[in-house]
Amino acid sequence: METYSFPTHRKPFVSATIALVTKALCALLLLALSLGASAQELTASVDRNELAINETFTLTLRYSGGQRGGQPDFDLLEQDFEVLSRQQSNQYRVINGQAESFVEWTLILAPLKEGKLFVPSLHLHGQVSDAIPITVNQAGQSPSGNSRKAFLEVELDKDKVHVQEQLLVKVRLYTTVGLHDIATDQLQVRGAHVEKVDEQRFERRIDGVGHAVYELTYAVFPESSGELQIPALNYVAVTGRRDPFSLFNRNAQRIRLRSEAKTIQVEPKPDSYSGSHWLPAASLGLVQSWSKDPEEFKVGEPITRIITLRAEGLRAAQLPPLPALNIEGLKTYPDQAQQEDQPRMNGITGSRIETTAIVATKPGSYQLPPVTITWWDTKNGRQRATQLPAFRFNVSGAPIVNAADPGKAAPASSGSPSAVPVEPGFWQKIAIAAIASHLLWIFYFFYLKKGKAAADIRSDSEARGAAEDSGALMDKIKNGNPVYIQQALLQWVNSQWPHTRGMNLADASTHLKIPELNQLTQLLNDAAYKVPPKPLNRSQAQTLASRITRGEKSNDSIPEVLPQLFS
Repeated sequence: METYSFPTHRKPFVSATIALVTKALCALLLLALSLGASAQELTASVDRNELAINETFTLTLRYSGGQRGGQPDFDLLEQDFEVLSRQQSNQYRVINGQAESFVEWTLILAPLKEGKLFVPSLHLHGQVSDAIPITVNQAGQSPSGNSRKAFLEVELDKDKVHVQEQLLVKVRLYTTVGLHDIATDQLQVRGAHVEKVDEQRFERRIDGVGHAVYELTYAVFPESSGELQIPALNYVAVTGRRDPFSLFNRNAQRIRLRSEAKTIQVEPKPDSYSGSHWLPAASLGLVQSWSKDPEEFKVGEPITRIITLRAEGLRAAQLPPLPALNIEGLKTYPDQAQQEDQPRMNGITGSRIETTAIVATKPGSYQLPPVTITWWDTKNGRQRATQLPAFRFNVSGAPIVNAADPGKAAPASSGSPSAVPVEPGFWQKIAIAAIASHLLWIFYFFYLKKGKAAADIRSDSEARGAAEDSGALMDKIKNGNPVYIQQALLQWVNSQWPHTRGMNLADASTHLKIPELNQLTQLLNDAAYKVPPKPLNRSQAQTLASRITRGEKSNDSIPEVLPQLFS
């Protein structure tokens, strides 16, 4: 029996080959995993983990993956933080011969509340950053000790106020470092009207250290009694000097400051106040002026009276209207009141200007009643009254009367002695008839010629009068005084239409229904009675006057009977 043996050297060779391939595959797999992990990396970091409520910190997020475009959902940060700024940069660098590229986001965040907070995990292209814990302390308790380099101060000018009384709120930003790009919330107070009235920049030394001060002043008017809350304000600024040659100013730091909230008590109107309008003011005055000297008042000529009511610490909308005039013999034409608010360092000064045109219908002595305004003195805490004294003036000229009453029939004359007529004879009748006929022809030719001459003289006189009135009107327009132009225009209208005498210019133009006359009258009224006066357009006035005097009217129909102005 024969025995055969087979070689055994092939088995170790196969095993070695398999082991080598397995190691190579594992190495390739580990390399791929390491490359994939480095290519899809998303990291987050902060410059500090502990800060005060009125401070900020910087969050840096870096993505070094191969995918391009997109950005993390930064809205997740707004639950606990306010995003003050956000910048994105694409960077490429070579370190020890190895190239590296990544996208980086830099965010300045301000905490919205105190306590233990977290910067949440952010997502991008399937990668997730780690959450970062943040500790937020009360204002001024930051361990860094830099809170005094910049701080806020809020000051109220009063401990308590009445409803609708002005309260001044001053917010000051102090800093010992350079600040720029300062941004702040607009002060809004629930239940009050707020206006910014002043802005100042100055320097102040505190404990021997110089501070730059940026001060804002607000005027606050409470609308109801009770507690009034002045909310905290947020200020955001950039520290460091602005570098015009740097695009990013990397050395600059954005800071966030928060002011202290304030509470003040608002009291109702005092029960002892007896005025018809509640006017809490620091001061209140009345001033009267006239368009010309009151000693020159004449019947039929309009005079403008201007009264200005001015109150320190009140808005113009809070000032009441003045009492209307109602005096026999005077016609008044009030204009719409003008209101103006003047913001100043010590608050708002409101003004109400009332303008009234006064026309006297008959001569005599008149007295305008006094004007009294009751108000509450906020400086001394008591009721006061400001009075414009009564004003007396004289009016000269002839009275303006209505149309004459129909004449009454004259009483019958006393009876005269009766005479018995004597019947003339035939020849006597013929002689009387011939003499009467001759006399009639003489009287006819005499009066016809005389009447024609009188008519010619009257026509020439009226033509000369109309020409003189027209020339006077154009001369007054050249001088530019609207009051004198009104007088000349009214004289010309009266000469053309005598039945308009006794009317003022406005009523005459209204009833005559001449468009050019209405336009010119309105133009003169705006220049004479408006406050401030509207400059007179002399060129337009000359054009309108020329059309009127030449008869270039768009409507020549004139009513024969016109109602009187002063009825």
